[in-house]
Amino acid sequence: MTPVTFGRSMLDQWCLDPEIIYLNHGTVGATPKRVLAKQQAIRDEIERQPSQFLLRELTSIVVGMPRSEPPRLRAAAAEVAPFVGAKSEDFVFVENATTGINAVLRSLDLREGDEVLVTDHVYGAVAKIAAFVARRRGARVRSIELPYPVSGPDAIVAAVVAAIGPRTRVLVLDHVTSETALVLPVLEIASRCRAKRVPVLVDGAHAPGAISLDVSSLGVDWYSANLHKWAFAPRPAGFLWAAPERHEGLHPTVISWGLDQGLSAEFDLTGTRDPSAFLAAPEAIAFLRDLGAGAVRAYNHALAWEAARHLSGRWGTKLEMGEEMVGTMATVPLPERMGSTPEDAARLRDALLFEDRIEAQLHAWRDRLWVRVSAQVYNDLHDVERLASAVGGR
Repeated sequence: MTPVTFGRSMLDQWCLDPEIIYLNHGTVGATPKRVLAKQQAIRDEIERQPSQFLLRELTSIVVGMPRSEPPRLRAAAAEVAPFVGAKSEDFVFVENATTGINAVLRSLDLREGDEVLVTDHVYGAVAKIAAFVARRRGARVRSIELPYPVSGPDAIVAAVVAAIGPRTRVLVLDHVTSETALVLPVLEIASRCRAKRVPVLVDGAHAPGAISLDVSSLGVDWYSANLHKWAFAPRPAGFLWAAPERHEGLHPTVISWGLDQGLSAEFDLTGTRDPSAFLAAPEAIAFLRDLGAGAVRAYNHALAWEAARHLSGRWGTKLEMGEEMVGTMATVPLPERMGSTPEDAARLRDALLFEDRIEAQLHAWRDRLWVRVSAQVYNDLHDVERLASAVGGR
């Protein structure tokens, strides 16, 4: 096979506007044309016989004629689960990481005075889920302030472990933080939590496809993630993994015909929905493997780290992390003159898009603005330089 050359020549594999410098793959992903074509073929197949497909073939919940082949969703799960180091019986499709985290937190038997532990790098929607669940149960949410700038993984582990208290009932932990783009030491933290009998729920929204992932070896209790970001699946497509001992009592937020029939029965049928994104996920994994999953991760990591160094050097700002904590995204502080508020971030984000034709994630945090650069195989350092010059000229 001819080696694949990464960079802007790869744009012809996507529907992205070539006039836009797209440095924001991490936000909602971007689906390759090949995968979109597979999804459309699945939709066309559904529409030829909707009832047969959705009621008889998709899941095993609706009893009908005996089948020799597994239901479509279980077959797709059996193909995708090994990609993240899971067994298919512990793996269910959900629309996104947020959906899976909702399911886990709402299924917990929290009592008055119990504590849900999060970090100050938690994704905003996840913080709201935790707050919603806690207030209905008389529990509370406590946030751990992680060291930042961060010297390395050991400092993160120490901060989390020190925060665990006698009423801590669950730790919600990012694998790759959303805004700060740090790869957190989940394995080490989970080991320490297990010794304290504190279950761990991981928000892995940015992990599959971006970093090497083996969920069953992490020692966590639940892992919820997206496939439509770095694993190239159509939107919305994610998964929820539960350790075998955590299946009991875990329910989706939408209860349907599979109630009390087991993990896959409950999550595979939550009412009528378009399953094509889930069923096209194996094609997305195949596309990634054809590119070379390891080569993709290596290219994206190298470009993200080089982008961080280049931008901080051009803008005269200081990097707040080391390379070992960077995956395929990097977050860099902007010059102080750019502002410090969410309104400042929104104005600059829009100006970059509508005036400079650059799409990048900007946010306000700790009294300054930050830019998060996502590196994907259709990007190169020229894209990063365009961003550096656009900001530097303001």
